[in-house]
Amino acid sequence: MTDSAIGAPNQEDHVVGRNDKLVILASSVGTVIEWYDFYLYGSLAAIITVQFFSGVNETTGFIFALMAFAAGFAVRPFGAIVFGRLGDLWGRKNTFLVTMLLMGLSTFIVGILPSYAAIGIAAPIILVLMRLIQGLALGGEYGGAATYVAEHAPQGKRGFYTSFIQITATVGLLLSLVVILGVRSVLGEEAFASWGWRIPFLVSILLLGVSLWIRLKLSESPAFQRMKAEGKGSKTPLKDSFGKWPNLKLVLIALLGLAAGQAVVWYTGQFYALFFLERVLKVDPSLSNVLIAAGLFLATPFFIFFGWLSDKIGRKPIILAGCLLAALTYFPLFQALTAAANPRLAEAAASAPVTVYADPADCHVQFDPIGKTVFNHSCDLAKSYLAKAGVTYTNVEAPAGTVAEVRIGDRSVVQSFRGQDLSTAEFAAEKKAWDAGLGQALADAGYPAKADSALVNKPMVIGILFILVLYVTMVYGPIAAALVEMFPTNIRYTSMSLPYHIGNGWFGGFLPTTAFAMVAATGNIYYGLWYPIAIAVLTVIVGFLFVKEGKDVDLHA
Repeated sequence: MTDSAIGAPNQEDHVVGRNDKLVILASSVGTVIEWYDFYLYGSLAAIITVQFFSGVNETTGFIFALMAFAAGFAVRPFGAIVFGRLGDLWGRKNTFLVTMLLMGLSTFIVGILPSYAAIGIAAPIILVLMRLIQGLALGGEYGGAATYVAEHAPQGKRGFYTSFIQITATVGLLLSLVVILGVRSVLGEEAFASWGWRIPFLVSILLLGVSLWIRLKLSESPAFQRMKAEGKGSKTPLKDSFGKWPNLKLVLIALLGLAAGQAVVWYTGQFYALFFLERVLKVDPSLSNVLIAAGLFLATPFFIFFGWLSDKIGRKPIILAGCLLAALTYFPLFQALTAAANPRLAEAAASAPVTVYADPADCHVQFDPIGKTVFNHSCDLAKSYLAKAGVTYTNVEAPAGTVAEVRIGDRSVVQSFRGQDLSTAEFAAEKKAWDAGLGQALADAGYPAKADSALVNKPMVIGILFILVLYVTMVYGPIAAALVEMFPTNIRYTSMSLPYHIGNGWFGGFLPTTAFAMVAATGNIYYGLWYPIAIAVLTVIVGFLFVKEGKDVDLHA
């Protein structure tokens, strides 16, 4: 295809230009709904823990809920491979119609799935299966939508056009929060926790019908049609994408130099921030959702802004700047978030720091897949209580055989007990007394059981969340255009989907679980931030050295 042929004002080009708004609308609306479906689970993780993982202890149940959430992310790269191949062989439009159907139906099934109390172990198994189907579908959806829009975009406007796809993840999350808040406020917390949580999942079937109707109005992308007409399509897109070193090298650069850092910044700024507010700072869940929603609402237009700006100055400098800013400021931002969202907790941690003085041999990793283990050693009892209370602490090694102590500032020492030496009844009674004693000692030192909503500095919290999401818009707004421009049309869907979904499915999707495990192991509520910081710095280095700017690439050449 010659340049003159591409630029000729033929009928096809006229129709594409006339339908640009429909292309963006249909692709964006469908992708918003897929993200809505996907993130309902993350937003309702605490309730899902009770509904589907009630057969194990509380700590294990929440870890299982996070693992089920992560399972959807784990399979996204496989969805990228399967549906990316179909998209390069069968067409962009047809493929993302299939992925959307799979996503909507699996979400609806979660809404009607009986709880653990009703059908036992089958409930979490089916739940995880639905999460896996969602992950596979989303793995195929994003690459199709991004490629489809990019291939319709005029030269010099790809960043702007694809930024509307980039906005869909945040809008989907925002939509899920708004629906949850609405249902919660109408039904009340008790009814919502009992059965009302199902309504947002059931609503997805209506959204699915609307989005399918809109997408059926689309035609195939012009670049794909030209490629097929000229016989330039790949018959083996997987082999051509990953079996040949020149392209595989680009896939690895795209992963480490762009997608990995973008992913951890995205999940830290949105999901980990919500997790941190609710689970660590003990802010009321409804208020947490309102605060996150406000930050998202204020920052969301910047996806479009940075997409537009990337058409002017390039994708690379904006994405890498976002990663670098995040790495440099996460610790002070989250410390400021603690002071603003739960000032009493911040004041208590400063005035009466907590130390666990224990024999390391008495401390165990408190994860029990079967739910039958009782963690009754003195160190385990101390750390378990503090973790549930959201209290940060430091570990001090004690001589072998020492019964663990919790030291609160210089005023209080609460000694634990050897639960393994007691009968079941004796252990239960002793633990009840121990919990009450430690709780009272923490309260006397100023540690709150939960954040006082009246004391939450809401404008400050929203401001901090806005900054965190602003970083998200910097790394995410231009990412679709950057990835699409790295690969040729015949293997574009496959090649750009895999690094994106390994980055977002693995590096990003496992962030909440990994960060929580790091916090639980160390006792430092900020320690989990080292994970996104390390990945973001890696992306800055690899991206700076190896990523080539592609804003002037001609996708039709």
